[in-house]
Amino acid sequence: MKIVNIIVKEIIPIIIGILIALFINNWNEENKDKEYLAKIFTSMESELAESSADISRVIPKQLASLDTLETYMNNENFTLYEIIMRSNGIHMPSIKTNSWNAISNSKIELIDYEKLSALSDIAERKENLYRRMEKQMEYIFQNFEKADRNKKIIVKMMMIDIIGAEKELQADIEELIKK
Repeated sequence: MKIVNIIVKEIIPIIIGILIALFINNWNEENKDKEYLAKIFTSMESELAESSADISRVIPKQLASLDTLETYMNNENFTLYEIIMRSNGIHMPSIKTNSWNAISNSKIELIDYEKLSALSDIAERKENLYRRMEKQMEYIFQNFEKADRNKKIIVKMMMIDIIGAEKELQADIEELIKK
């Protein structure tokens, strides 16, 4: 009987205290996670909106460059360098994924699968787009002084491919923003 009395008077209050402390700690962690997610999603939304706006700003410039390239396609007197200079250089959008990188390296388990998948796709499309742009830049720099039609056709195909990739990325961004 004495042991039962000791358990009831001393050990049970300790166990209840521990359980209350665990409950409060879990509740605090959940609140911190919710606050963190709210901040990250607000930041992501801003980054995605800025990225979409930058794509919208760049595509008309790229289309103008494409028109300039088309104008001088058959003219062997104009090198790729001269055409690029006449079209005011090469234009690339800035795609921001800093918030995605932050959460994907720390608390990715807090994001629901649908949103996680969409954000992952956008990050992957961004990398794919940048690889395409890098290949285009390498090709142009390797052939800066070339004026033959075949080199210009290859650059044109690369530009069309990049613009298409940008439009697809922008559509994905816009769809995610709507959600």
